[in-house]
Amino acid sequence: MSGPGVFKRCGCVNRAEGRRWGARCPLLGTRGHGSWYFAAELPAARDGRRQRLRRGGFRSHAAARAAQAYWLGGDVDPDLSLVTVGQWLDVWLATRHALRPSTRKIYGQHVRDYLRPWLGGFPLRELTAGRVQAMFTALLRANPRRDRPLAPGTLHRIRGVLHAALNAAIRRGLITQNPGRWVELPSGRRPRAVVWTEPRVGLWRATGQRPPIAVWTAAQTAAFLRHARGHQLHPLLHLTALLGLRRGEVLGLRWCDIDLHAATLTVSHQVQELDGRTALCPPKTHSGARTLALDTGTLAVLRRLRADTPAAAPSEFLFAGRQCKPLSPGHVTRTFRRLAEQAGLPPVRFHDLRHGAASLSLAAGNDLKTVQAMLGHHSIICTADTYASVLPGLARQAAEATATLVLRGERSMARQRALRPRRDPRRAHETKPARADGEPETWSDPRRPHPGPTRRDGRPQPAHHPAKPQVRGSENGAPSGTRTPNPLVKSQLLCQLS
Repeated sequence: MSGPGVFKRCGCVNRAEGRRWGARCPLLGTRGHGSWYFAAELPAARDGRRQRLRRGGFRSHAAARAAQAYWLGGDVDPDLSLVTVGQWLDVWLATRHALRPSTRKIYGQHVRDYLRPWLGGFPLRELTAGRVQAMFTALLRANPRRDRPLAPGTLHRIRGVLHAALNAAIRRGLITQNPGRWVELPSGRRPRAVVWTEPRVGLWRATGQRPPIAVWTAAQTAAFLRHARGHQLHPLLHLTALLGLRRGEVLGLRWCDIDLHAATLTVSHQVQELDGRTALCPPKTHSGARTLALDTGTLAVLRRLRADTPAAAPSEFLFAGRQCKPLSPGHVTRTFRRLAEQAGLPPVRFHDLRHGAASLSLAAGNDLKTVQAMLGHHSIICTADTYASVLPGLARQAAEATATLVLRGERSMARQRALRPRRDPRRAHETKPARADGEPETWSDPRRPHPGPTRRDGRPQPAHHPAKPQVRGSENGAPSGTRTPNPLVKSQLLCQLS
């Protein structure tokens, strides 16, 4: 041990004892033998458990001491070139205090499974865009550990984690540019949800092929709820299929969130599974905290659930397990999958019930803004682009309405053509009689009376009145009805003012 929490050890094996020497190796005093480690006592976890940290692989005592200082709230020396990508990823992830537990779990999985095995051994300052691109190229191919390449969406999420970590290294002054910025990846378009129509169901039964995201029709959803009516989780499945609640949101419902008299349900928490334990967390987004209206059937289901709850062991949660704690999300997913198989329905994920609730709400005549409020989305674009699947009945109604509009316009045009006067080709050589003023007659509709004289372009000319005689030099004034010269005429008021 050299200083508090900093020590040196190696991987040499003591053949007499059959285990490694570790920090007791007699060759540790030799220059270049072994590597430096540090240990640190981190703040206690949320549940009060002790957290100890130990990291190694440093080439010098100063490098290990600087890394330990950063973990304890200090800063990494910008001139420290011995910090590797793997060590920096650990430092960056441990200092992200605003991450949700589920997000931290996903980030840690990406770092552990992909980033550290491929890039963790490179010094941070020697990381190039070519090495990052080589990692993603390898992840795009299948290997003995993976029978198929990673999906484009997963690759984009891995790059997002690396990009954020390298941006933090730039802010710390460890590097000057982000090598992950120039990586080329396949398009990671989000798959659209499709409906289990009869042809798709037949293809699935014949070949086992299924779409990535699929939803049930209204009849299939009703058949599933009818099959699960006697099960303990029927109220949970009913709420999810009709209101589009997330799995964590429906598990986090408490009886204080239900108002049976006002027929409302308030989403204020969600349940997540972390390290094998369930934890009560805030909703996924700010818009996720919402109040929903309940229909008569859902009220009856909740009243029945309230009556069946044993009074000897009351729980604040609607769906509680042992010790009156919320059910495990994994248990709910497995139970849902088993019930769907027993009902003989095509496979869907538990989260696809949320997709189906949005599609069924649109088919019932609700507008997109109402569906957005029901799902708790911040943006209506996410609702329209991901969750609004077009059901067969709704698509058929839209097609019929479009065809009806086109046919109605075609009939209107045919009616106008039928009313338009037609000229008899047998009388094409005949000339029309001339008018009294010598101009040729241009009015051609025999069913309407002639409007009178017309202009040269064929348009009717307004009625013509004879010009009144001009009177000049009359002392006593002109008779009534005749035109007078245009002298400067003043009113009596103006004459008095002048």
